[in-house]
Amino acid sequence: MKTSVSFTSDGLTLAGHLYTPDDAAQSAPRPAIVVGHPMTGVKEQTAGLYAERLARRGFVTLAFDSAHWGESEGEPRFLENPARRVEDLKNAVTFLSGRPEVDPDRIGGLGICAAGGYIVPAAATDHRIKAVATVSAAEEGSWFRDGLAHSQAPEVLQDLLDQSAAARTAEARGEPVRRMPIHPETPPDRGEVKKSLTRHIYDGWEYYRTDRAYHPNTQNWFALRSLDLLALFDGFRFTHLIAPRPLLMIAGTEAVSDYFSVDAIERAAEPKELFWIEGASHVDLYDQDEYVWPAVEKLTEFFGTHLSRTSAAAA
Repeated sequence: MKTSVSFTSDGLTLAGHLYTPDDAAQSAPRPAIVVGHPMTGVKEQTAGLYAERLARRGFVTLAFDSAHWGESEGEPRFLENPARRVEDLKNAVTFLSGRPEVDPDRIGGLGICAAGGYIVPAAATDHRIKAVATVSAAEEGSWFRDGLAHSQAPEVLQDLLDQSAAARTAEARGEPVRRMPIHPETPPDRGEVKKSLTRHIYDGWEYYRTDRAYHPNTQNWFALRSLDLLALFDGFRFTHLIAPRPLLMIAGTEAVSDYFSVDAIERAAEPKELFWIEGASHVDLYDQDEYVWPAVEKLTEFFGTHLSRTSAAAA
């Protein structure tokens, strides 16, 4: 069952969808999972898909729009503030902790794409998150400093920071929010079948800009002054602080972003696991059944084990 909910995060009201198993009202409080969305996404897309499927497996799940995105409050619209995204995840845990369907000692966190880079620092310092998982994790600080797959020349970041600074001044003068486009407006070259930057660009365009997953609550741009906030972020700096709580990272073997998960796992302490989905690209893991269902099976096993009553008591 899906219920529209809202909760407060540092003074702003955030909109979410709470998914509960059909018999949740008649049973004891259950383990719960907060699900974070990609940078350009909203709760109705891949975050909601994973939340719904994990609810079918017996978990209470929450997919929500982070501040500035979707139906949640926050101006300017589509500002990507990593520190705010981390706090929103923590405040989502607070919301779940007060729900009658939820056992507050058995809450986990799942981050998809950018939220994979946000759930790690959220969990590193919030011990209420008892188990951490990611799907197609992306560390947005590195992405904007170095480019995806470290493909960006150093001078590009300096130009982006110049633009971000100019955007701040323009907004202070009352000018409209300056925008940075995200995906091409027309179909790009799909590129190679195997992992590549051109394949990734095509996959992102197809997911967000066609009927495959288009949603009117997210537009094809973000606020340009997000750039200096992103450039300072290092989502995996404190990955080791998650231990002794478990970390699972799921990535596709054809994902050009796979190195993010490899890096985070190398930084993490035990218990940790990097789980590969054969043949999947970064975006394939958003919604393609042949790849999503194996990911859900692994997540079900992981959270089922580490959010059990025995594990909660041990923690």
